[in-house]
Amino acid sequence: MTFELPDLPYAHDALAANGMSQETLEYHHDLHHKAYVDNGNKLIAGTEWADKPMEEIITGTYDAGAVAQNGIFNNISQLWNHNQFWEMMGPGASTMPEELETRITDAFGSVDEFKSQFSAAGAGQFGSGWAWLVVDTDGSLKVTKTENGVNPLCFGQTALLGCDVWEHSYYIDFRNKRPAYLTNFLDNLVNWENVAERLAAA
Repeated sequence: MTFELPDLPYAHDALAANGMSQETLEYHHDLHHKAYVDNGNKLIAGTEWADKPMEEIITGTYDAGAVAQNGIFNNISQLWNHNQFWEMMGPGASTMPEELETRITDAFGSVDEFKSQFSAAGAGQFGSGWAWLVVDTDGSLKVTKTENGVNPLCFGQTALLGCDVWEHSYYIDFRNKRPAYLTNFLDNLVNWENVAERLAAA
């Protein structure tokens, strides 16, 4: 199985009015994401993982004690992460569906509190990584953060929303202001309908 770089679900300039520039998408999707695709394909070629689905490769190669040395995991996991990331955003205003809002309020006390915890997780991730809203193994909603390319699949969780906090995701538009990037992501970029669909399918 050879993985391919998926097209963005919108034009490169579609998120510019919401705070993510065309230049960022050109670098992030066309260069960084493509590199994970290309490197991942090279690394799995001729191995036991060559014909496996992405999710099976991720869970099968994840080793909490040796992630830094695991090229297959790092590239395939980041490929998966970015596939989700583009779908979790969208142009224009997105209203949070009522069922999702209810579940988030039940879990965190309010939507504002959820956003506060999500932003804190992303801002507090030392170095590169991701902030996530997940359905945990017990069915509850939780905010988590992961280092580098690690994602919720590694822990049996379902990813509802993920925000890339590697510098290449925000430095062109926000320089070193990661908290501002996270606030803008939650307020202006998230496709809440997509999040709600993931919750419904979980």
